Amino acid sequence: MDTDTAHARPELLQVAETVARDKGIEREEVLEAMEQAIQKAGRSKYGQEHDIRATIDRTSGIIDMARYIEVADPVEEEITQISLEEARGRKADAEIGEFLVEPLPPIDFGRIAAQTAKQVIVQKVREAERKRQYEEFKDRIGEIVNGLVKRIEFGNIIVDLGRAEALLRRDESIPREHFSTGDRIRAYILDVREEPRGPQIFLSRSHPNFMAKLFAQEVPEIYDSIIEIKSVARDPGSRAKIAVISNDSSIDPVGACVGMRGSRVQAVVSELQGEKIDIIQWNPDPATFIVNAQAPAEVSKVVLDEEANRIEVVVPDDQLSLAIGRRGQNVRLASQLTGWDIDILTEAEESDRRNEEFRARSQAFIDGLDVDDVIAHLLVTEGFSSIEEVAFVPEEELTSIEGFDESMVRELRDRARAFIAEEDEKSTQRRRELGVEDAVAEIKGLTPGMLVELGEAGVKTLDDLGDLASDELLEIVSVGVLTQDSANAVIMAARAHWFDDEEGAPDADAAPDADAAEAGAAAEAAEETEANAKTDKTDK
Repeated sequence: MDTDTAHARPELLQVAETVARDKGIEREEVLEAMEQAIQKAGRSKYGQEHDIRATIDRTSGIIDMARYIEVADPVEEEITQISLEEARGRKADAEIGEFLVEPLPPIDFGRIAAQTAKQVIVQKVREAERKRQYEEFKDRIGEIVNGLVKRIEFGNIIVDLGRAEALLRRDESIPREHFSTGDRIRAYILDVREEPRGPQIFLSRSHPNFMAKLFAQEVPEIYDSIIEIKSVARDPGSRAKIAVISNDSSIDPVGACVGMRGSRVQAVVSELQGEKIDIIQWNPDPATFIVNAQAPAEVSKVVLDEEANRIEVVVPDDQLSLAIGRRGQNVRLASQLTGWDIDILTEAEESDRRNEEFRARSQAFIDGLDVDDVIAHLLVTEGFSSIEEVAFVPEEELTSIEGFDESMVRELRDRARAFIAEEDEKSTQRRRELGVEDAVAEIKGLTPGMLVELGEAGVKTLDDLGDLASDELLEIVSVGVLTQDSANAVIMAARAHWFDDEEGAPDADAAPDADAAEAGAAAEAAEETEANAKTDKTDK
């Protein structure tokens, strides 16, 4: 463009400065948006197919607009490309890939062109603003923010955070709470996502961490990490439980969270629309922690099943409804807080179940050992739960029972071993009928009863067994003693032949490979685990 026709446009730079300041974005982004708007207006005047580019001088505001034509061979686009021969007619040293620049006169923005340019600028500025919002909030997930209710759409609340808008969906609100336009609102930043319509900031008031963050604001000891919140469980708007522990033995974590005359917890309760909060002392011992979590109900005793991650909680008969809570709320929150599945039993129910177990075990001894109910009851009372235990525990454990002499103990052990041998023979015959290979039966750690269960589940070859995961094996096998480790050992033993079959595997005379050796050792460990289990009575 001729310099005499160009003139300074400082007002453009002033507009860019103002927009950048108002929107909180960079001045450069506003100027780039203006350049794109001018380019679009230029294409509207000279033709959309032309490659027209505009630049604004960053110091004077002068607008330069030009048409760019690429030197190409062959020419595929006649309007935006030019042949090398023709280009050298205009510029002697033109090369392929180079652009010839043709200055264009400044355009006089008509009403339509001006409106188009304005739309482009507004769109680009909005995109830049959204990008700034995303960059500002993407690292603030997990914080509490304050804002104003801007509008409410179908139960969803649009919140004005000052430099951005956020969305509090109906399902993330506390039930039955009501806000009006202009109300102040406090919420937890749940997520910040980039979506086609721009970044979206999602808020929550029902998330458990919202309550934890509120406590951190109200309790200085939590903010200073003297007291730690270990877990939170909420039924939003109704009830919540929060587990806390103190890293300073001189500070009571529950008392610190409650505050003088309940001032601290009351501040949180008020924010959560009257949600009742049980503050629980966390304990590394699961049983103690679960007893604490059942508050306000009293607990008589607990029985843990660590493998199944379940716990039975026994409560006095008059505490059952309190322990369960309205619509199961108390036990559900306690389960969420502790991470354990909790079964609630009354003392009467637990007594009935123990009596049923006593009767069933006694009957098993009567049938299997051909003894009277007095001897069977004595064995169960002393903690024996299976015929295998009678057969394999040290003799002195049986002779120590009042009324059991050595000859009687020997007779009981002989009957127990004969019963086991007979059951094993039946299981072996059944295993063969099911088609379970002998190679599977030779794996250490698998009893005949387990082999029958495998056959009934369709696991009949080493490959079938090797394809199982340990969890699948444990699910199939219900008889005998098989732990996670011994299940892994059995599966590794079943896979040992895979390594022998690999190309380059050592021959039969060579030492077994490391994996096969490891599998064998693991299987031996499993067998030893089972043998130990047989010699240890279950504590009652």
